[in-house]
Amino acid sequence: MKESIQHFAKIQTLQLSRLERLADVIYAIVLWRLFVLIPKPVSADGAWHSFSEYMGENVFTLITVVIGVMFVIIYWLQSNTLMGNLEKTDSKHTILTIVQLFALLLFLLSLNLGAVLGGSAFTRAFESSTAALAGLSAAFAWKYAIKDRRLIQPDVNDFDARKILDNVMAEPLTALMTIPFAFAGPWFW
Repeated sequence: MKESIQHFAKIQTLQLSRLERLADVIYAIVLWRLFVLIPKPVSADGAWHSFSEYMGENVFTLITVVIGVMFVIIYWLQSNTLMGNLEKTDSKHTILTIVQLFALLLFLLSLNLGAVLGGSAFTRAFESSTAALAGLSAAFAWKYAIKDRRLIQPDVNDFDARKILDNVMAEPLTALMTIPFAFAGPWFW
């Protein structure tokens, strides 16, 4: 019986390692794809005349990419904090984490739509919604992990676990609050 429990714990630890790798790969792909969204320095007539002309023609796309990179880096750092404080994972936690990664890919799609179609109320609201979904799913995964201390490292105390949850909630709540402003205009958003 004891060997079976140890074997199951070993599997859960291995599953966490694989989940961390998957998350890192997804974050790396999203960051790379964000840089691919940066417009090539070509003007309407096919020649790049000056840096200021390039910036003037592409300012909104460049701002979108910078904001996207900032969000992805923030969520990647949070992912490292959350995963680093876990001892193991299980199926429910893994599913919540994969939902977060899927939301991150949707966030990339929303940024791509904004870059290709231009910033509309829809694309801005979609960006905010997917950013909120990514953050909320990470928070739910952490909340699940800390309940009854089921998945966290033994040296993480309850106060620190709750503090981490509070810190993780800041970004998705901010993203949720920006959704109505998407319809007011780009500068309000």
